Formats: sequence, structure tokens, C-alpha cells
Amino acid sequence: MLHFRGLPSFSPEMFKYIENSDPMKQKQLAKGIDQLMDEGVAQLFVNQFNGRKIIGTVGQLQFEVIQYRLLNEYNASCRWEPLSLYKACWVESDDPAELDAFKKRKYQYMAKDREGRDVFLADSGYVLQMAQIDFKHIKFHFTSEF
Repeated sequence: MLHFRGLPSFSPEMFKYIENSDPMKQKQLAKGIDQLMDEGVAQLFVNQFNGRKIIGTVGQLQFEVIQYRLLNEYNASCRWEPLSLYKACWVESDDPAELDAFKKRKYQYMAKDREGRDVFLADSGYVLQMAQIDFKHIKFHFTSEF
């Protein structure tokens, strides 16, 4: 018996906050972001610390494509705010207490993906390595298919 999970989404290499340039076009922007993310243009994360939307991509060109398509297809303009992150890791654990402790300790670096899964946004390789050492019962996944 075979089970196919689908195409994996790999951890993005570039991250930026997406900001609405025109508050009167909030619905158009939200609809555009949702549809572009459905197409797989990029990945969307919502920071649990401040509620801001983060777009993750593999390269700079994807940000330009998103901005162009939002403006030309949805009549919504956006601007980007740089965000220095190293890696997005989907986290899970068989130990709910340790996962809760991790999420509380790393609260400002926690986000949710579009599916509502927990994502740790490590700002450096060192921070990620220390988290893996300090929380041995947490699995850090670098693709969203697990």
C-alpha cells in the first residue's frame, strides 16, 4: 500500500514582512495573498509575537513577482520590510509539556503556517543548534511534509 503526501514545501531562504501600502485595499490585499500562497508562489507565516505576516521565498525575484501580481491582478499595493532570519522549522513533539515549554521560551520566534502548524523562525544557525540541543524531544522539520 502506497501513501503519497504531496509535494513538500521546503524552508524558505529569504523572509520579509509584508505591509499594506493602502489601508483602503485591505480586503484586496488579503485575497491576493491567500490566492498567491494557494498557488505556491511563496510561503506565508504569521508571527505569534506581533501578529505580522511574513512571506518566505527562495529568492528575491519571488518578492517582486508577488508585488507585481498583487498590484496588477488584485489592485492592492504592498511594501516589504526586511527580516533577518536563518531558517523556518516546523516543530512537533510527542512530549506536549516540552513543546509548550519551547513555545513559551521562544515565543517571539514562533509563527503559524497556513495550515496552523507551529513554525520556529530561527534567526541564526547557532540559535537553531542550541534549541535542538536544549529541547531533545522536539523534532525540527525543514520541510512542511512530515
